[in-house]
Amino acid sequence: MEASIQEGIILIPDFNGFTEFVFNTKLYTGEYIVRQLLSILIDMNDQYFEISEIEGYAILFYRYDQDPSYQKISKMLWNMQNAFNKKIAELSQALSVSIDLSLKFIVHYGKFSQYTIGNFRKLYGKTIVEAHQMLKNELAEQPSYVLFSDFFVEQIQKQKNDFNDDKVHLPEVGSIHYFEN
Repeated sequence: MEASIQEGIILIPDFNGFTEFVFNTKLYTGEYIVRQLLSILIDMNDQYFEISEIEGYAILFYRYDQDPSYQKISKMLWNMQNAFNKKIAELSQALSVSIDLSLKFIVHYGKFSQYTIGNFRKLYGKTIVEAHQMLKNELAEQPSYVLFSDFFVEQIQKQKNDFNDDKVHLPEVGSIHYFEN
């Protein structure tokens, strides 16, 4: 069976501060909080992206799309960020715990394929590896941000970039857009 290679968007929302959170939170409480936070991100996706995997404290979303909508994606990211912050405040109050987590989003674009093993669909390709590599960076100065890869920015270049003015371009990586604190 030959894999179908298509162009599309990779979106990975990832929790900052997760390791410390796990070590400093009781098992069942931590599991409940993480489940609630991942669920709110999935809900805010509104079925725009498909889910490839939930990787502990990150979700690998994808969408095959040769003409991605910057406005739709940026609005979704703002909604995810706001819902995440609201849910943290609710859970902190309800459970009387401090939840020191924030979000970083990686938005990347390129070619990738998909294959099936049993009931699982897996994404494959250089684009997937690059998106994961972008998660491991020391580039951001603030806890919550979006890193739009250069490949994604090139794809949406004709569209108005209205995320916010607080952005930093990183040569050969992309642009970091900060959420307001």
